[in-house]
Amino acid sequence: MSALFIAVEVDREVIGDGALAAKLAEVCPVDIFATADDGTLRVVEENLDECVLCGLCLDAAPEGSVRVRKLYEDGALLTRA
Repeated sequence: MSALFIAVEVDREVIGDGALAAKLAEVCPVDIFATADDGTLRVVEENLDECVLCGLCLDAAPEGSVRVRKLYEDGALLTRA
């Protein structure tokens, strides 16, 4: 059984945008986002359980392109502050 309480979904356009990948990696306080060797965005699955639901990733990305689903609330989306 998974102990994760969130899931992160990212649109393909965001994954391929090196500048946005770097921005997401920079703003996340618990390193859920990283820049891969090829400059694309990588979600660091092993850090998902560290999420503090701060919403900084939502603020850094175009609206709706990054989604944080609260698995403990039937997949409800985290909303921008």
